[in-house]
Amino acid sequence: MRPFTAFLWLASNLILGAIAEKVASGLDGYGLDPTGDWCMWGCYWTISPLGLECSKPGDINGISTLITSPACRASDTSFLTTLAWCMHQRCTYLRVWELEAKWDGSANVLTGTPGAKWTYTEALQHVQANGPPTRELPSPTNILNFTAVVPEGRYLLTYNGLGGIQREQIASNTYGIIVLVVGFGAPIILTWLGYLPYMSRLLDKLNPRILYPSSIGRYQVAPLPYLIGNAPTRGQALAILGYFILNLLVSTIDYRSFQPQGLRPNLSVEIGVYVLYRTGIIAFALLPLLLLFSSRNNVLLHVTNWSHATYLLLHRWVARLFCIHALVHTIVALPNFYATDAKKPYWIWGAVATVAMALILLTSVLWVRRQWYEAFLAVHIVLAVITIAGCWYHVVLWIGMGTYGYETWLYVACAVWFFDRLARAARVVGNALEGSRRAHVVELDGPGGEYVRVDIPGLRWGTGDPGTHVYAYFPTLSLWRQPWENHPFSLVPAVLLHRAPKGEKSLPQGGNKTSVDEVVGSSSRSDSSTPTPTTGKKSLSVHVVDDEVVVDVEKSSPPPPPTATGITLFIKKAAGVTKHLRADSRLFVLLDGPYPNTPTREIRRCDRLLLIAGGVGITSVLPWIANHPNVKVCWSLRESARCLIAEVEELVSQAADRDVRVGSRLNFDDLLAREVVAGWEKVGVVVSGPGGLCDDVRAAVVAAGRKGPTAFELEVDAYTW
Repeated sequence: MRPFTAFLWLASNLILGAIAEKVASGLDGYGLDPTGDWCMWGCYWTISPLGLECSKPGDINGISTLITSPACRASDTSFLTTLAWCMHQRCTYLRVWELEAKWDGSANVLTGTPGAKWTYTEALQHVQANGPPTRELPSPTNILNFTAVVPEGRYLLTYNGLGGIQREQIASNTYGIIVLVVGFGAPIILTWLGYLPYMSRLLDKLNPRILYPSSIGRYQVAPLPYLIGNAPTRGQALAILGYFILNLLVSTIDYRSFQPQGLRPNLSVEIGVYVLYRTGIIAFALLPLLLLFSSRNNVLLHVTNWSHATYLLLHRWVARLFCIHALVHTIVALPNFYATDAKKPYWIWGAVATVAMALILLTSVLWVRRQWYEAFLAVHIVLAVITIAGCWYHVVLWIGMGTYGYETWLYVACAVWFFDRLARAARVVGNALEGSRRAHVVELDGPGGEYVRVDIPGLRWGTGDPGTHVYAYFPTLSLWRQPWENHPFSLVPAVLLHRAPKGEKSLPQGGNKTSVDEVVGSSSRSDSSTPTPTTGKKSLSVHVVDDEVVVDVEKSSPPPPPTATGITLFIKKAAGVTKHLRADSRLFVLLDGPYPNTPTREIRRCDRLLLIAGGVGITSVLPWIANHPNVKVCWSLRESARCLIAEVEELVSQAADRDVRVGSRLNFDDLLAREVVAGWEKVGVVVSGPGGLCDDVRAAVVAAGRKGPTAFELEVDAYTW
């Protein structure tokens, strides 16, 4: 484990521990007890609406009334004696010291206001010295200027209203914790279940039938028609469906009515308010998962066998769940609170958060991401910050901090987000200090100069872990682009590209050996020979034999001694920042990574490894050649990508089997059938390339895996975000 990875692992565990402690001690019913005993607050809220002799005239929402300050209540004899007598009658199960402990808070309304002039015992003694009161509490429109008895009916109305809210707050927080724990823990448990004895054979049967197939036709990496999105696999769809069912259950079960009550005398209104609390709290509980699944430094990537693409897919679906809860929360709130609260700051900030989240969904559709990815990313982050800020002010301006603990969920979400951002910055700084901050960019020969090679020296990442990628920043590449833009690229450690000259390896049992020097594809060209220069150590001689293009890789003059440190990126220019890449010997570059993209444990355990790549996707599978003893490389390229062959030929030649084609497609069913005939018990298939190619390989693996007897392990290394 690299030192920085170890640091991230330690830091993430410390943060997770702090989060668990915060959740366990900062929520109503879990460390917080805002109402204490309902009997005490039933007394207080029944008495407090009455005016006192020290109350001042004022208005609330334009209605003239008496305003009673906490200091007024803390010094008023009638208020204190009436409250003490009510607590003496209603809170008989509490001991005197417990009543004293709660007295100051009830008499002062909020912690920090002036202390009451009498303790509970002193106020009660004052009542008893004058004899038990006999007059009942006046109506709320009158002034309380004597020690009164709180009638049972009025007390019960308040007690039930407060009790119903308190009970629902605790239930909502319980279900919020369940949603958070299941979302975080289910990937870990499902992964670890796969490591149990005899589970491997069961998974070999389940993978091609339940987990690997696409849920919609053959679409998975390739977008659905009209760019409406990407279809999940059946395994991913089951995870999404299970989480939707969980959210539906916790949002609809375990409601309990407390009638009669004064706050919500109508049963439907009462349950509606409880739904409002429940959906709001569960939406808040989803925020940490929403941010965790999208983060690069997602701790789950290191303790599960789920890919980064899977977590990004879950991120999108959890965001939809968040919006559903927020929408229900808003719909229920409108008839109950709009007339009285619509102009209050807390309501306005809640509306801001809801609108911002809706805009996030609208601007995150695949068509927008494909057309304007950089703009989408910037808008996405800004709207996410507005959403969290809106949620924060929505609860703080409504109920304050530390009362019911709503802000605790936001603390957890912000901790996840800040940890990811700080870890990214630390990685960038660490990589800059470890290696060079200057890259050597070479434009590869080919039509239109589509491909470039970016060499970044100095980084000692060894032979590289397969299934990893790095985010590259080119802040000086274009004056018109944001310097913080970055894009993910598969990396090839320099030590792999500069190995000793190739030598023939013995062919393991099964499979047909094809030299990489025989690059075959269909063509109608008839010219006898066309030299194609390349950069560096090789030259390609292209000629036609029996209507097939044959590419011979010939060594040219010896290259300068290569460095064994650093990494190389092969990039196909796109519409974004990469289109500005040109030949440059000192391009300023910053790196964030490496990050795991796909799990590798099960692939490493396979008897045979089939690496299938399309075009520049070869860079993703190349590290596997140095990390598995029995590899076959199958690579198809378009004519425009021919320049990549000479760049990686030395490494590809290390594979025992090679099938490299220019201008023709690979027959995936035939490739897999040959592995079955060869008698391999378990074959790993790693594919990287265009979406259509990846989906065709998935379909072929599913079909071959269902037939048996060979089991197939599939990993698709493709960027779908």
